Amino acid sequence: MKLFDVYPLFNVNLVKGEGSYVYDDNGTQYLDFYGGHAVISIGHAHPYYVNKLEEQIHQLSFYSNSVHIDIQQKLADKLGQLSGYDNYSLFLCNSGAEAVENALKVASFHNNRKKVIAFRGAFHGRTSGAVAVTDNPKIKPPVNDDSHVIFLDFNDEAWLKRAFAENEICAVIIEPIQGVNGIYEPNVSFLQLIQTLCNEHNALFIADEIQCGYGRSGKFFAHQFADVQPDVITMAKGMGNGFPIAGILIHPKIQAKYGMLGTTFGGAPLACAAGLAVLEVIEQERLIENTIEVGQYLLEQCKQLPQVKDIRGKGLMIGIKFNFPIKELREKLVYEHHIFVGNSNHPNTLRLLPSLTITKAEVDLLMNAIKASL
Repeated sequence: MKLFDVYPLFNVNLVKGEGSYVYDDNGTQYLDFYGGHAVISIGHAHPYYVNKLEEQIHQLSFYSNSVHIDIQQKLADKLGQLSGYDNYSLFLCNSGAEAVENALKVASFHNNRKKVIAFRGAFHGRTSGAVAVTDNPKIKPPVNDDSHVIFLDFNDEAWLKRAFAENEICAVIIEPIQGVNGIYEPNVSFLQLIQTLCNEHNALFIADEIQCGYGRSGKFFAHQFADVQPDVITMAKGMGNGFPIAGILIHPKIQAKYGMLGTTFGGAPLACAAGLAVLEVIEQERLIENTIEVGQYLLEQCKQLPQVKDIRGKGLMIGIKFNFPIKELREKLVYEHHIFVGNSNHPNTLRLLPSLTITKAEVDLLMNAIKASL
């Protein structure tokens, strides 16, 4: 049986990872500046993480959410402490798309509405509700109807106000930093206006932090740069460092009702062990501080590259727009210099999403390789 094709593949068979590096079946070492779609937050095969997963699998790897599972509460407590949202509730699930689905459900249950404001260039996932609020017709079949979604441009305050004036809005969903679209940020004032209008109209403000959250921007959540407080926050990717886990943080004004949300695998003990280990490593190794320091160094080095039109992003979430399509550059980096970087919806924009453990020396390796390739 053949695998269903979903991506064009590099001719590399990876079998091992360690820190900021991955290795193929020939033993070739590759520097990983993509983290598998920003998933690897604390480095490949981090010893503390591996040990915590091994401990948990020897105790209890799974049981349903019909019983108390202490490690779920431990994860919630640590997440609340590090994020600053200890008064919110946590719902655990398995993937970013699932987190978005549940965030939209929470909003619609809360105010009994269905009109949603989303943004052009957005990517929120590939399941039904997530695809509906994603601005990409290539991944939206007819069954994923988006007639209830209003797509606006970032920072268009006039149209945002008009959308609220003319519709009963259920929710506004926004990435504080768009990832797949090539690293774009809304203005601080625009995020603040979203919060104000949502509060005035009993709509929910949903911040999609699936790619930009968990310390990647230099704060725990990227929306915290704008000093706003969303009603629902979606998380995934870096939350588990490769183990499937996701979740949403829910404002205390939203009351849980039995049957409102549910999951089979979400919050499994093994997933929670992975999630808790990630948070403990971020705290113990001061990885957000490292993200700020190395991210600033990375940004400065990117500015010295030739043939660059624009550089965008914060922390270790950087987009570099070149004067040419980057397909050949990515291939040279992989096959000649053994470095993985990411692409985006824009053919000229390269994305850098390394582990939060990346070093300045590894930044230098990347910069030298890009300059040599150019």
